[in-house]
Amino acid sequence: MSITEIRYISFLIIAIAALIIFFLERLFPYTPNQKILRQGFWNDIIFYNFLQTFLLGIIISYIIEFIDNSTGVSRLKILEGIPVWVQLVIFTVSHDLYIYFFHKWQHKNKFLWRLHEAHHSTKEVDWLSGVRSHALEILINQTVEFLPIVLLGASPEVAVYKGVISAVWGMYIHSNIDVKSGRLQLLINGPEMHRWHHSIGKGRNRNFATKLAVWDWVFHTDYLPENKPDQYGLKTDFPNDYFSQLIYAFRSFKRK
Repeated sequence: MSITEIRYISFLIIAIAALIIFFLERLFPYTPNQKILRQGFWNDIIFYNFLQTFLLGIIISYIIEFIDNSTGVSRLKILEGIPVWVQLVIFTVSHDLYIYFFHKWQHKNKFLWRLHEAHHSTKEVDWLSGVRSHALEILINQTVEFLPIVLLGASPEVAVYKGVISAVWGMYIHSNIDVKSGRLQLLINGPEMHRWHHSIGKGRNRNFATKLAVWDWVFHTDYLPENKPDQYGLKTDFPNDYFSQLIYAFRSFKRK
């Protein structure tokens, strides 16, 4: 199967996963009566999901190509001979651990928080909420995500598979699905823990893991009480449109 065919299939998988998660939200809602066309829905799906993703994909590919051409590291083919599934596991786990620590740092550093707060601004968390992230945050994280795959000479399909996993998992952990994972939540992250991360209160500075919840349990940043969050979003006002949200991250730190 060619890399082009794999890309087409990956888009199909993401679209099907989105539909499945969307309908599961209707059947088993974590927060009942949550609106489908919530505040910011069209802003998220048009500007963040399509426009920003497309443009940043081009920019990131040029950055990675420039670094690769300047260093020539990929020509060493360090991962040559290693099965594709092993490469995928290596990059998925290593990047997830990076995201855990970087995410935690974003909540503690005032400059990085400015890039991250857009992601926390939605007041109704659902399958689409995960795409709302500042362009610079995505630029950093996805360059870190895909640069090693290229430089280490991984198989081309690994980047595609990794992208599918990130997209589907991102929709899942933000989804408005009342999942009961049981002991599986000790290893794999889901809405049970991540929706607390988007809440207003103690949970916001806990549950930093993305795919593997094990990082939160190991590093003692877990938070999973019996009840459910009462409110999501930020305690302060936040702009409603994409371009205002993009610029808002660069406002002055001076207090009134």
